Amino acid sequence: MRIAVNTRLLLKGKLEGIGWFTYQTLQHIVKDHPEHEFFFFFDRPYDPQFVFAKNVTPVVVHPQARHPILFYIWFEWSIPYMLRKYKIDLFLSPDSYMSISTKVPTCLVIHDLAFEHYPEHFVIAHRLYWRHYSPLFARKAECIATVSTFSKNDISARYGIDPAKIDVVYNGAHDEYRPLDPTTRDAVKKQYADGCEYFVFAGALHPRKNIVNLLKAFVIFKKRQHTNMKLVIAGRPAWKYEEVEQMRSEMPFKDDVKWVGYMNVDELSRVIGGAYALVYASLFEGFGIPILEALQCDVPAIVSNTSSMPEVAGDAALLVDPSDANDIADKMHQLYKDEALRNKLIANARIQIKKFDWEGSASRLWESMMKCVKG
Repeated sequence: MRIAVNTRLLLKGKLEGIGWFTYQTLQHIVKDHPEHEFFFFFDRPYDPQFVFAKNVTPVVVHPQARHPILFYIWFEWSIPYMLRKYKIDLFLSPDSYMSISTKVPTCLVIHDLAFEHYPEHFVIAHRLYWRHYSPLFARKAECIATVSTFSKNDISARYGIDPAKIDVVYNGAHDEYRPLDPTTRDAVKKQYADGCEYFVFAGALHPRKNIVNLLKAFVIFKKRQHTNMKLVIAGRPAWKYEEVEQMRSEMPFKDDVKWVGYMNVDELSRVIGGAYALVYASLFEGFGIPILEALQCDVPAIVSNTSSMPEVAGDAALLVDPSDANDIADKMHQLYKDEALRNKLIANARIQIKKFDWEGSASRLWESMMKCVKG
């Protein structure tokens, strides 16, 4: 079988949530199925590290698709042409976009519908494109994979999709995320937090990640508790970052907040692994990979009580109302004061992480792909 894959988010040094899902699942799939040919469709020059095996043929498809007009051209003109040219039997698109102009069976991965729940957090051109095309994509695709039971139910209810058409394919966490030994942990604290204990947040910095409320909560925590505890924020500024920047410059205790920017896996795994706890008070997530990364490092979490996050964290986290900075601060204070609670959450994390691994995710995604062909 000849299988084409939309790999436009495999970008060297820029892999984030959807990019990691694509990278990890495809690594396993192409190696586990050498009997099939895979054609990776990039929208720009690719890095050789993304050509995972001999049965992968990389193809650069123009134009670079990073704007709604270019999305339309790439998916409705360029992709159908390439699918015909290479006589493709199945198309896998892991980034929620697809072509409605092709008859080739398509397995579509929809990670979440955040733009439906928080439209104000997105650039208007992208929001209008997604609102028009996402329901069409969901109905056109032969099968849909998504990363949580929450997202499955959300897609089914909002777009009127038969739940039997939607498969849950959980994310995993990279093998680099593992508990640190005490010496390494002390070195990480010294490097990133002036040798102090610290809370950590990891993720792209945009409104849905709720960074402003996290900073407000940290200020409340510091005023209540006289401590040298730091807050380390790892992630690149994305869109609508102005309010975060203003808060960053004007907030009390701003010297106790360490902004370390985007990090590769080897760096980020150390920063998360060295933390006292993860604080992930995002407004909405289809999954929330940093939660799993922290749990895999024996780092307990404070996470939002919304969307998929309780599903991912299980009994290994304290839940908060992300709209309430005082609630977030309360949980930070509770975890800081109660070492027995922290140890209990760590023990629960070791059980919870057994539900998630990339090999299992790849296997489930492959099963979903095969449903498209059989259908």
